[in-house]
Amino acid sequence: MRGRRGTAPLTRAPRCGESEPQSGLLRSGVRPRAAARRRDHIDLYQIHRPDPETDVEYTLAALTYLINSGKVRAIGSSTMPAADIVEAQWVAERRGLERFRTEQPPYSILNRGIERDVLPVAQQYGMGTLVWSPLAGGLLTGQYRRGQNNETYRSRFGFEHLRDEHRLDVVEQLIPVAQDAGVPLNHLAMAFAIAHPGVTSAIIGPRTMEHLDSALAGAEVALTDDVLDRIDAIVPPGTDVGRLDMAYDPPAIQHAPLRRRPAEQRAAAA
Repeated sequence: MRGRRGTAPLTRAPRCGESEPQSGLLRSGVRPRAAARRRDHIDLYQIHRPDPETDVEYTLAALTYLINSGKVRAIGSSTMPAADIVEAQWVAERRGLERFRTEQPPYSILNRGIERDVLPVAQQYGMGTLVWSPLAGGLLTGQYRRGQNNETYRSRFGFEHLRDEHRLDVVEQLIPVAQDAGVPLNHLAMAFAIAHPGVTSAIIGPRTMEHLDSALAGAEVALTDDVLDRIDAIVPPGTDVGRLDMAYDPPAIQHAPLRRRPAEQRAAAA
C-alpha cells in the first residue's frame, strides 16, 4: 500500500507564528492523515477556513514546508473571499512561498455570489475551483417544497436555510424549468454547477448509493443556453438567495464594531 496517493482536508490553518514549521502541530496534522490511509504523501492539502488571527504568510510558510518535505504535493484554500485569495497569491510571490492551487467555495443555483469575484479571481490565477453544496444543502433535491411539512432532522438542528421561505419560493420556480428540460431538479442543479467555465469540479455528499448514482447522473447532463437563461431570470448571475447556514462570514461582517465608527464620531461634523 505504500506509495499510494490520497487527498485529505486541513481543518484549520496552522498558527506558525507561535512555533517553527517543524513543530509537533504540523506533524500531528499531516502524518496521522497520511498514515491512516497508509500513504506516504497527500496530493491536495486545503485549509478549511481563513484564520483572521493568523497572517497568511505564516500559513503559507507552514504549507510550503510540508511541500518541500515531500508530505504534500499541492495546497489549497476554502471559502476565502476574493480579496484574501489575491492577498495570498501576492504574498506567495513576494516571499517565494508555495501558492494556493485550489479554492473550495460554496456554489449552487441559489448561491451564485462567487460568480461576481471569487470565480474570476481563481480563473485569473489559474486555480482549480472545487465547489461545495451544489444542491444548496439539500434544497435542490426536491425533498423540500413550499407548503409542505419540511421538518427533518437537518432542518430542526441547525440548518435553517432548509426552511427559508424565500429560498423555497425560488425552488418552486426552478421545478418547472427542470421538468421542461426533462431532468430531475437535482440533475438540473448538478449540471448548472459544473457549467461555469471557472468550476473544476463539484463536491457531493451522498449518504446512500442511490444518492450517489443520482448525483453522478446529474453530472452527465449538459444544459442548453435556453435553460441557463431561464435560471438566470430566476436567480440573476452573481446573486444569492438567502444564505447557507454554514457559509463563511469574515470578521468585518461578524463583528459590529468593525463596521461602525464610535458613537461620538458618527456625525459628519465629527
